[in-house]
Amino acid sequence: YTLLLDKRYQEKDSVISSVHTKVKGVAQTDKRIWDTAEYTIPMQANSFFVITNVIITENQLQSRCAEYPFANDFCSSDSSCIKDTMDQQSNGIRTGRCVNYNATVKTCEITAWCPVESKKTAPVPAVLKSAENFTVLIKNNIHFPKFNYTRQNIPQNFNASCTFNKITSPLCPIFRLGDILQAANQNFSEMAVEGGIIGIEINWDCNLDKWSYRCSPQYGFRRLDDKSTSKHPGFNFRFAKYYKQQNGLEQRTLIKAYGIRFDVLVFGTAGKFDFIELVMYIGSMISYFGLAVFVIDLYISCYSCCKSPVRTYHYKKKYETVQNPRRVLYVSYVDKPQVTLIKEPLRTSLQHAKGNVVESHPEKYSDSVNCCTDNSDTDSVTREHEMQPLHVERAFSQAHLEWCRCGKCQKTEKLHEQLCCRREEGKCITTSPLFERLVLSRDNLKDALLYKEPFLDLNSRNINDKLRRCAFKQYIHWRFGSFDLEDRAVIPSCCRWKIRNTYPKDGGSYTGFKAV
Repeated sequence: YTLLLDKRYQEKDSVISSVHTKVKGVAQTDKRIWDTAEYTIPMQANSFFVITNVIITENQLQSRCAEYPFANDFCSSDSSCIKDTMDQQSNGIRTGRCVNYNATVKTCEITAWCPVESKKTAPVPAVLKSAENFTVLIKNNIHFPKFNYTRQNIPQNFNASCTFNKITSPLCPIFRLGDILQAANQNFSEMAVEGGIIGIEINWDCNLDKWSYRCSPQYGFRRLDDKSTSKHPGFNFRFAKYYKQQNGLEQRTLIKAYGIRFDVLVFGTAGKFDFIELVMYIGSMISYFGLAVFVIDLYISCYSCCKSPVRTYHYKKKYETVQNPRRVLYVSYVDKPQVTLIKEPLRTSLQHAKGNVVESHPEKYSDSVNCCTDNSDTDSVTREHEMQPLHVERAFSQAHLEWCRCGKCQKTEKLHEQLCCRREEGKCITTSPLFERLVLSRDNLKDALLYKEPFLDLNSRNINDKLRRCAFKQYIHWRFGSFDLEDRAVIPSCCRWKIRNTYPKDGGSYTGFKAV
């Protein structure tokens, strides 16, 4: 679901853009006509400013005049006005004199552009309240460098008389200022008095896959400044227009402009199918599943009470007891150079059961920490060739069985005990001199037992049991090449009974068919 909904199979790229704006409209006030050149002021970056309210102070000249009555500029005598000083809110430099601002108020005299601005609050209603009918054309060009893809927000069938409407004309790039503020949940008449900042958001969410192509702008609007600020709310600044009088003196008109600054904010991403992204996401998703199991196990183990039913239920569901699990058996024939794996349950005798070759010829008998003496090792190396079954005569016996190939196996009804030392007919491995020395030699078996238990009592009553088990291990290491298969390696019937007869058990009762 996340893979398809969030398009995690795509490679992503961020947008690079440029913005150009043009404001159109004409407003009429009591004294003058305002056109685009007067109420629109270029701003830096992707912004434009529209004047909605003004305080105009005309015919200013550089001279001396009374300061506007701020809190720190009231005075009663010249001693209250320190010469060549100024306050943070002053309009000029104090001359050191205290003069009349009007019939009731005295302020310090200053050298400044006189007369000073006499209004400190914006006019209500706004001078240019009709600016809500102005329109702005926004041209936005975007580029996704990773995909070398360029597009603009001007439709191919662009109608210059259209106006943006979220429902009827969602792609029209011409916006009415009043509609912009309405979409931002603002009242134009109120905001026009002191100004503010509005954000025009252009979002490019592009899908560049051929089978589901989509790349169109989506417009949004919201107010960016905090209108609840108690001091200096809104947005305003001052600028002046300068003139030369006939006598050469410089004169200016000071304008304190209130208005709305529109910031065009462009953002977005483009995506396109990428096989590497798809593989990486699927891989990370699979790894999260594994992490989830680890976290759950950790939580259950660390934060659940030992007898918590949640913990009991968790482990009951996670671990299942398998009844009668399927086992595997390993067999080795003297006339075959490999170890064979056979899976249970058996449908026929183990001798005839089919299996898979899992290992090449077992390693030669060698001296081992768990095996015999150096003397036995030397004899086995020099006479190992005696075990190669080249041309042998068939061994006959009155007790010859259908599954027995050597004629020395014992009769049994159990399928897993019906195993001979040979695959084909021939001499039994128990008749080999190596079998006598490597497997049955009492001296070698005692040395092996003492190697493990140096103080073992070799005259104890149960010494035959230890010797018999050691002989089984010796046979497994010889024919299978490793002690690791001790619990799964099956010893042929002829060999098993040869060892049992050599080292009999008290009572003569035997169980099992492997190294027991």
